[in-house]
Amino acid sequence: RETVLFFPSQGQTCHSYCTFCFRWAQFVGDKDLKMASTDAEKLHGYLQKHTEVSDLLVTGGDPMVMKTKNLVQYLEPLLQPEFDHIQTIRIGTKALTFWPYRFVTDKDADELIELFAKLVDGGKHVAIMAHYNHWQEITTDIAEEAIRRIRATGAEIRAQGPLIKHVNDDADAWAKLWKKEVKLGIIPYYMFVERDTGAKNYFEVPLAEAYHIYREAMKQVSGLARTARGPSMSAGPGKVEIQGITEINGEKVFVLRFLQGRNPDWVQRPFFAKYSETATWLHELEPAFGEEKFFFEDEFEAMKNGNT
Repeated sequence: RETVLFFPSQGQTCHSYCTFCFRWAQFVGDKDLKMASTDAEKLHGYLQKHTEVSDLLVTGGDPMVMKTKNLVQYLEPLLQPEFDHIQTIRIGTKALTFWPYRFVTDKDADELIELFAKLVDGGKHVAIMAHYNHWQEITTDIAEEAIRRIRATGAEIRAQGPLIKHVNDDADAWAKLWKKEVKLGIIPYYMFVERDTGAKNYFEVPLAEAYHIYREAMKQVSGLARTARGPSMSAGPGKVEIQGITEINGEKVFVLRFLQGRNPDWVQRPFFAKYSETATWLHELEPAFGEEKFFFEDEFEAMKNGNT
């Protein structure tokens, strides 16, 4: 209820096409699947009507493939009094890895930095949701300079990325990434479970292994890096976090909770699934303790059928 995702049409390409990306529908040319809007007035009209919305998330593709002038038409009007309820503007991007020059030496880089500063000075919380998959992505001078320039505007950078077999399925790599992020002033935000799309069988990591990697990485970092939540599945019902693996009344179980839910009442509610060595996604898990269904299943099914 509090967050609107916006897909600007000019930002529905990307600097690179990762074969594990779940946004494949944006890139394959199928108009029935692609989500995109060229209408800034429609966005602004919707936000004016829905004062319960506090967060705008501009996503893609990658919005940072856009020219600054396009971003300005979407974001600068939000400084008007009728948008005071919009507290946070988030921009999801991989540009800090693939093209940090966007924030430093591109022709309109200075204008982009000025836009961020203007939004912050106008009272908006600007959060760059950076996608990092490995610590090596933030070891270059240009990457560090891009980070420094963004942070100098008052905007913050939060880092998230998927756990990818053959790339970063290693606790030491995640610990080193989170430490480097904290050193550069970036807030570790999410470790995502590889989604059940793309080249699934090649990149997926079993949930039990994902939790082990997360926990072993967390043991190596200070409290400032323990802001990274995970392993988290962005599934149909909501964002589901694996909180632990334990034994209750002789049954080995996953301890799960919703970080975000289709129904806000689900958020932070713990629930349990039978332990599995092979399950890689929520739909492969079974309820623990003899239950037939997870507590949210009937309500979620009714939502999908338009009955609630």
